[in-house]
Amino acid sequence: MYLPLPARWICIKLLDGNKKILNAISFNLNIAFENSILNASLERANNLLNNSNIYSSNFKDVIVSNILFEAESICNKAVVFFKNDYQNRDRKIDSILTSKYFGIPIMLLFLGFIFWLTIEGANVPSRLLSEFFNYIESKLLLFFNFVGAPIWLTQLLVSGMYKTVAWIVAVMFPPMAIFFPLFTILEDLGYLPRIAFNLDNFFKKACTTGKQALTMCMGFGCNAAGVVGCRIIDSPREKLIAIITNAFVPCNGRFPFLITIATIFFGGLVSGFSSSLFATLIILLVIIIGVVFTLVISKFLSRNILKGFPSSFVLELPPYRKPQVDKIIVRSIFDRTLFVLGRAISVAAPTGIVIWLLANVSINNITLLNYLADFFNPFARLMGLDGYILTAFVLALPANEIVLPIILMSYLSSGTLISLDDIASVSVILRQNGWTILTAINVMLFTLLHFPCSTTLLTIKKETGSWKWTFLSFIIPTICGIFMCMFTTLIWNIFL
Repeated sequence: MYLPLPARWICIKLLDGNKKILNAISFNLNIAFENSILNASLERANNLLNNSNIYSSNFKDVIVSNILFEAESICNKAVVFFKNDYQNRDRKIDSILTSKYFGIPIMLLFLGFIFWLTIEGANVPSRLLSEFFNYIESKLLLFFNFVGAPIWLTQLLVSGMYKTVAWIVAVMFPPMAIFFPLFTILEDLGYLPRIAFNLDNFFKKACTTGKQALTMCMGFGCNAAGVVGCRIIDSPREKLIAIITNAFVPCNGRFPFLITIATIFFGGLVSGFSSSLFATLIILLVIIIGVVFTLVISKFLSRNILKGFPSSFVLELPPYRKPQVDKIIVRSIFDRTLFVLGRAISVAAPTGIVIWLLANVSINNITLLNYLADFFNPFARLMGLDGYILTAFVLALPANEIVLPIILMSYLSSGTLISLDDIASVSVILRQNGWTILTAINVMLFTLLHFPCSTTLLTIKKETGSWKWTFLSFIIPTICGIFMCMFTTLIWNIFL
């Protein structure tokens, strides 16, 4: 029988068991794989492989590794390198950065250093921006008063829409302006593929692909961007798992709130320089919890809703490169920071109007916001929170950045979003309204584990084309957050 394809290649693909390729071979060669003799032969071959050393790991990985080793051998015979110091240098560095024992700790140190710089560096710019926007607010009030605008319209546009947008810009822009360039430097250096390499084994054990490590890292900047980044995953099953679990890592909109709570309730436990370091460690711990949940839920989905086996992930580690300043500025500031900020503003502006209406429209001298808080309060208490906190998370569906302003507005009954420049003032307000270490822990857990923002949900709908997967992306992290908060509250009440 004449075969238009190499017989060895066909045999390998038969043993590999890829249904798509098998169907293509069956169609083009007119071979029916349902033939009992062929199936028996394949079963005997697989049994032989299972009993040999070659099948000690994934068969496809063995084949790909042999191909790469053979290609490298041919390259060494055919190509002469006059200066190969860079290869030796890169391999020496990789022997440390991708080491079994040092790879993960070094990765955590890098991330911790970035978060510490973000925490330390964002405070002063945020305060200056807040002061600037407060100055603009006073001028806007004078303008509306000059043109004779109704008070309700002035309050709606200035205290509602403008103040929401101003808070988001003041809180989001400085951390993003620090975090994204630093993250882009790691990307330019060629370190991000090393992170994926270090985490590949963990994701493989969760029956997914190591590429999910890259999309997870994208989620630190913006979960919507992380969802779009899942296009790099070839397997539809693994792509869906990566999309559903992307919200388990905190995006840039959640970082300022996490940083504020960690600084007030955990950084305050120590003094001086150690304060910011301890707050950084708490943030790092929260991120590790998010990664653990990503792996656990990925494993759960792989074994239940999206059953399957992990596909091979062949990652060629690029050489280390000198970061290019111009590309870092373009990618981090224009393509990422300003893009994410602009999208957040477009969502937050109408949200500010809705929040202002809820805080100022009353029925029987009780605002709609208070009605919502009273409705959520019994359930929130089971989670170690209160009704105002849970209401803030619900109202912040369009933008996670406004959770804290809504909480402060509710506690002070101000009818407008509160932007306090001094973190000590925020601490006083929260503690006066019953916040404890337990409240802080549960708030940070629920900030990490709850539904993604509306922008991310719409992105998921666009990428999957299904409301079913969008709903699962909404409900799975939310259920995890609710049960985690209830669990910590139960343990706290039993032992403390």
